[in-house]
Amino acid sequence: MSFLSYLINGISLGSVYAIIALGYTMVYGIAKMLNFAHGDVIMVGGYATFSMMMYAGANPLVAVLAAIVVCTVLGVVIETIAYRPLLEAASPLAVLITAIGVSYFLQNAVQLIFGSGTKSFQSVVSVPNLKLADGALTITGTSMVTIAASVVIMLVLTIFVNKTKAGQAMLAVAEDKGAAQLMGINVNRTIALTFAIGSGLAAIAGALLCSAYPALTPMTGSMPGIKAFTAAVFGGIGSIPGAMVGGILLGIIENLSRAYISSQLADAIVFGVLIIVLLVKPTGLFGKQIREKV
Repeated sequence: MSFLSYLINGISLGSVYAIIALGYTMVYGIAKMLNFAHGDVIMVGGYATFSMMMYAGANPLVAVLAAIVVCTVLGVVIETIAYRPLLEAASPLAVLITAIGVSYFLQNAVQLIFGSGTKSFQSVVSVPNLKLADGALTITGTSMVTIAASVVIMLVLTIFVNKTKAGQAMLAVAEDKGAAQLMGINVNRTIALTFAIGSGLAAIAGALLCSAYPALTPMTGSMPGIKAFTAAVFGGIGSIPGAMVGGILLGIIENLSRAYISSQLADAIVFGVLIIVLLVKPTGLFGKQIREKV
């Protein structure tokens, strides 16, 4: 039963990675840029949820909704002020350096407001634990909610992108920004919408992550953000199902490595598996090879 417990916990952790990776993969797929500040938006979502529950006395659902609004607005502001002026003329390296700068800015801003100490996070999940096999196997309510949330989010995003007008605009911008603009699509608005959706998902991920691991600091989003980016690359960056599968596989590998090999080597094993996968399939599990005409 211990293996099943580790497996379920791995799927739960991987589901958080998947939600974060969806934000990465959407921004890259449409804007062709890596938003390395995304992990810190998760942290802001955690602090927004914490503040609403601790200082405003809001119930968990209201707190999470408020965090989604805060992170959505933050994502649009970051895109408008930091990234939009660079997308046309600046090199990818300049965009990457800007993303790192935004990341440090968010970390230090939160540290100034809340301090560098660890905050004890109250779980936003009130679902009771599920006991199976006469109590030998326990599935926490947080795990069940996290897994269900990731599946629902992936399905909703897939339907949104493929069936709505805004989603079709995103696909068009991802294919060719210039042609999309000639067809009357507002490219800047579409990219801003992508950031808004990704940042809103980051707020949900932050609340679920802190519910599972109830310690909140200004650095909370750094490592999960890196691992979620790894999951997006693992699954094939730009692919929504790939982000989902990559996140879950990454969580399972990490949790089983901690349980059966070494807790100190778990992160190294995760990144080692990524290297092996990319050597065999450079585009990731669900990625497609794109041929450019010269």
